[in-house]
Amino acid sequence: MSKPQTVTFQDALEVVESLPEHQQEDLIDIIRRRIVEHRRYQLVVNIKKARQEFIRGEVKRGSVDDLMNELSE
Repeated sequence: MSKPQTVTFQDALEVVESLPEHQQEDLIDIIRRRIVEHRRYQLVVNIKKARQEFIRGEVKRGSVDDLMNELSE
């Protein structure tokens, strides 16, 4: 199995700049959508983790004042 080729940020910019403007705009749209999808996925993972912590009793409830008081102890 061959090792994947490493592309520097500058190389990527040069490739993108060599594309026609409409393809650059399409690429920007695709990247933005993928970033949003990734953030949604991360949110789902974090919510599942928080729910499991809550089920295991590892989550404390209280107000901001309660948290600040606990931190100052």
